Amino acid sequence: MNINYQDLQKKINVKFKNLDLLIHSLTHKSFDTNKNNEKIEFLGDRVLGLVIAKKLLEAYPDEKEGILDKKFASLVNKKTCLEIAKKINLEKFILTFNPKNKKIKIEDKIVSDGCEALIGAIYLDKGIIVAEKVILNLWKNKIKESVVTQIDAKTKLQELALKNFKKLPAYKLISNTGPRHKPSFKVGVKLPNSKYFFGLGKSKKEAEQNAAIACLKSIRL
Repeated sequence: MNINYQDLQKKINVKFKNLDLLIHSLTHKSFDTNKNNEKIEFLGDRVLGLVIAKKLLEAYPDEKEGILDKKFASLVNKKTCLEIAKKINLEKFILTFNPKNKKIKIEDKIVSDGCEALIGAIYLDKGIIVAEKVILNLWKNKIKESVVTQIDAKTKLQELALKNFKKLPAYKLISNTGPRHKPSFKVGVKLPNSKYFFGLGKSKKEAEQNAAIACLKSIRL
């Protein structure tokens, strides 16, 4: 298998002293049960969390802890790590078991885990200063976006409903369709003075969030 790791190093602007460490960080357990990236991913997750937490404290010194916690969660979750990984085409550098050597799509979780493992490898090879620089560069747009996502939609809708009606929003599962491995949920939400607003999602929780967003965009309290 011919993988050009030089290309990845250019993308993240880091030249590894120990190239084996970089390869180790991108080796999934399906490829090598002994020398794989699980422990480096564990480390990378903590390094990412430390850097993002520090940046949020610097950027929002007067913000409440609860809001910072929500921002933090949105910046370090698997979904965001996957989006960052896709931005640098990390999938093509990850080693997974592929007996027929065909071009296959690697599972999203493996790719997002690989992103955290890559951060762990950068920290081990270059130290915290370089790791912080790489993280802040890759996450800079996500951090900017966090300015406008101070509170999730369900929480905001709940606060508005309690303030204006002394009642919680009413959520209703409309449908659950699709195969078990790829379900699709549709949820409706209404306030005492409103019609139902609907949202779709891969999970009930995601559908509820999208329904709450639709409601918040339309209501006039």
